[in-house]
Amino acid sequence: MAQAAATDGPQLILRSVGKTFGNDVVALRDVNMTINHGDFLSLLGPSGCGKSTALRLVAGLSSPTSGLLDWRGPPMGKSDVGFVFQEPTLMPWATVFENVWLPLRLQGVSRAEATPQVSEVLAQVNLTGFENAVPRELSGGMKMRVSIARGLVTRPRLLLMDEPFAALDEITRFQLNSDLLALWEQERFTVIFVTHSVFESVFLSNRIVVMAAHPGRVYGEMEVDAPYPRDEQFRTSEDYAHLTRKASSILRAAMGIEDGEGAHPDVLH
Repeated sequence: MAQAAATDGPQLILRSVGKTFGNDVVALRDVNMTINHGDFLSLLGPSGCGKSTALRLVAGLSSPTSGLLDWRGPPMGKSDVGFVFQEPTLMPWATVFENVWLPLRLQGVSRAEATPQVSEVLAQVNLTGFENAVPRELSGGMKMRVSIARGLVTRPRLLLMDEPFAALDEITRFQLNSDLLALWEQERFTVIFVTHSVFESVFLSNRIVVMAAHPGRVYGEMEVDAPYPRDEQFRTSEDYAHLTRKASSILRAAMGIEDGEGAHPDVLH
């Protein structure tokens, strides 16, 4: 039965987080944001608004210059956070199996021990039978599926995704959006998803945080009040059109564009 996304209290709270790089470039200023357990939260905004910087702070790949990240619940270990980058970043000489096995291998898990877990996650991203293929034999969409499988193989509680589908054609992107939602509904890990696409953010998310640039900051937030599961019928519905108009209006305001003028809401570079 269709239902709204269920969340269970805060998992992470960003409190007055700022990030300044060595050349005095202020990437983020006074960012306040709450991520709840089970959220599918999109960070939406134009290039240069600090979306990816915020994601790297959450991942522990960088440290804030000011403010703090307030983690709630059980301590988060390395295996509890998965990261999917904009590019698949696969090892070109390694097979699909070996690329997905990598996070477990770095934890000391042998190939034999990892096989059931790797096989399960490859099945979840519809890559069963491609275990021995190498990246040059795969399409762009299949490479991204490998990257998602690698991000999920440790069964993380939090999955961070940095514009993972931006370089893909529209048909492949729509299919991966649907497949990702199916995985999220099945496993109900928390997702923070960086995108510059209004349409993608509305289709995927239960919450959207809109960011503005110069300096990077949170401009506004909206709930995506639409039930899951979401499918092509939702994508062509009036509810979807209404929600995309609402998100686009907030985004235009964040960019200083009067409503009804300027760029198409899915073209923000």
